[in-house]
Amino acid sequence: MNEKKRGGFKLIYLVIILVVALLVALLFIDFGNNGTYLELSQVNDVLEKEEYTDNGKTVKVDVAYILFRDGKGYIIVENSKYAKDQMPSYSDYWFYYNSNNYLGLENSCKTAIKNGILKGYDTRPAGFNVWDIVVPVLYIGFAIFMIWMLYRMVSNANRGAMSFGKTKIKSYQISKVRFSDIAGMDEEKAELQEIVEFLKNPKKFTDLGARIPKGVLLVGQPGTGKTLLARAVAGESKVPFISISGSDFVEMFVGVGASRVRDLFEQAKKNKPCIVFIDEIDAVGRQRGAGLGGGNDEREQTLNQLLVEMDGFEPNEGIIVLAATNRSDVLDPALMRPGRFDRQIYVHIPDVKGREGILRIHARNKPLDESVDFSVLARITTGFTGADIENMLNEAAILAARANRPKIIMEDITEGINKVIMGPQKKSRLVTDRERKLTAFHEAGHTIIAKKMKYCEDVQEVSIIPRGSAGGYTMSRPENDDMTMSYNKACDTIAMSMGGRVAEELIFKDITSGASSDIQHATKIAHAMVYDWGMSKKIGFLSLGAQNMVFIGRDYQTKNDFSEKLAGIADEEIMAILNENYKRAKECLTENVDILKEMANLLLARETIYKDEVDMIMAGKKTEEVVKIVEERERKQKEKEARLKAEKQRLEKLENYRKKIADGENLVKMGIITEEELKVLKEEFKKYEAEVNAAVEGKDKVEKKELVKKEAPKTEVKKAETKSEVKKVEKKPETPKSQPKTTKKDTKNDEDGQ
Repeated sequence: MNEKKRGGFKLIYLVIILVVALLVALLFIDFGNNGTYLELSQVNDVLEKEEYTDNGKTVKVDVAYILFRDGKGYIIVENSKYAKDQMPSYSDYWFYYNSNNYLGLENSCKTAIKNGILKGYDTRPAGFNVWDIVVPVLYIGFAIFMIWMLYRMVSNANRGAMSFGKTKIKSYQISKVRFSDIAGMDEEKAELQEIVEFLKNPKKFTDLGARIPKGVLLVGQPGTGKTLLARAVAGESKVPFISISGSDFVEMFVGVGASRVRDLFEQAKKNKPCIVFIDEIDAVGRQRGAGLGGGNDEREQTLNQLLVEMDGFEPNEGIIVLAATNRSDVLDPALMRPGRFDRQIYVHIPDVKGREGILRIHARNKPLDESVDFSVLARITTGFTGADIENMLNEAAILAARANRPKIIMEDITEGINKVIMGPQKKSRLVTDRERKLTAFHEAGHTIIAKKMKYCEDVQEVSIIPRGSAGGYTMSRPENDDMTMSYNKACDTIAMSMGGRVAEELIFKDITSGASSDIQHATKIAHAMVYDWGMSKKIGFLSLGAQNMVFIGRDYQTKNDFSEKLAGIADEEIMAILNENYKRAKECLTENVDILKEMANLLLARETIYKDEVDMIMAGKKTEEVVKIVEERERKQKEKEARLKAEKQRLEKLENYRKKIADGENLVKMGIITEEELKVLKEEFKKYEAEVNAAVEGKDKVEKKELVKKEAPKTEVKKAETKSEVKKVEKKPETPKSQPKTTKKDTKNDEDGQ
């Protein structure tokens, strides 16, 4: 509707411009009376003497022709640029005549022709001059149009001045989103499904005396899909869906917010049953009494009106209010009570199963390589919301397109994860050899401690390429979605954070500022262990966290409920935890210095390594071996990508041939090309199709041979083992019943056989 209005206004402006241009052009167009005006006496002078008197001056005129039209006479001068066969609309001289003096003028013209003064004249009847009517009408119409436009502008201005109280609603009457398009929210969808069913079949609930909730509040972190759930409710319920943002209520004028709330519910009553969705309701529903304006604050008036509309004296049956927020802690208690927002649905960050479902939904229209494993991706994306996963896959698709790959590979997705978390790589940044070596040992220290400590999260990727504000990074992701932190895991995580600083101290006998973020991370965990988690040996089961916080600013001011002595003990405990874990990290790296050096060398050679390469180094492989394995893997991947590109090009060429043949058949019917030309095209298509089929069959044979080669040795070994086992069984003597025990040698042989 709005698009049509905008298009209409554009058309009006275009018409105005065209009319103005036309009227300006008409001002410069001559319609036959732009020459010098003569009186009839002067015309007679011209016909008699070829001259006339003008203000006492005698003007010489070489008369060539006189044209009589519409009560006007036009005198064309001999040396004029106009000729007789091209009667001009412009004349050099013109005059008025009427029926009374026309005969006299005609006789004068005949006499002038005899005397050689006049070449000729036109006695044709007067024609109809359209411009004499059109031009005045256009000017009058344009004046009326301008008056109408001015009136409309004034009326719109007045209407706009009085329309501040109208809501800026957005209606999504037809939503394409369904519950099947949302994954990882089974419980949330079940809660909202009841609302959809009530809107479709309210009798099912009213017969049992059930009352549908008046309001449903969706609470969750940003990006978890609250607005998406609301759109899915609109798509499933097929009822009018009125959407508005919380910030749309408040304006610079006092009382506008409350007026807009009233207008919103009036429109909802006209369209009930319907759904009203208020996004970011915390913009208008904040707790009252917190602002400086007190009860007269504009936001509080808006909230008061919203409270009245949701559960006041007038019932709003058939109107369900959906609202979304990520700050439920700041909402007013009156808004959260039953009768207003009866039901609160917490939209959590998806778990492993939910993330896998979200990955599959967002990967529907993306070509993925066979190496992409959704279960692995779901595991390493712990803490990702639905929006993060969508952005991650989008970044992966962009990276694959940038590398001209036909499909998205696993490395593209892991790079997409890193871009979402830490930003893009800075490969162009100039790094000295010493700084590069320092970063390699620093990240290798983190990696080795993460692999050696029992409760650390597994390492997924290590890189010495700068990314964001970091010179390098070690990305470790948890194996599962643990919601709690154990004491041992906290200590191992602190030790892992200290691995970079310890590696610098061991290898370079010096320390740098590169561990600043590691120190902050370790200190934060140690502080939480003592103050919030009760993991201190001296303090024990006691929380020292802030109990009473001022509403304004939240963290601006806190009040401690413990003594200075207890605070000193807490500081000592934090230092003890940090020192103990630093000692553990140093002992671990000292015992594994050789692995530390190999890991650093691999990082210097490859810059970025992944879980498989880390596991190879930890298993004792040398850097050269790992590099060869990785290069061979990359070579196979490139060959595979080249093969896929060639297949894609062949398929596209076949499709082009089919289109050309279809177009050629139409051209034959139209007689543009001959049957012979079409036949040649079809033969080319058959020849190329045969080549493609032969290439595909050859590829299948090669793959089968490779598969047989891979499986054959295993089969032969198994057969050989089976034969040897049979021989052993045949040669093995039976143990006499009287022999109670076996010798040590026999026991050892049995263990070897097992």
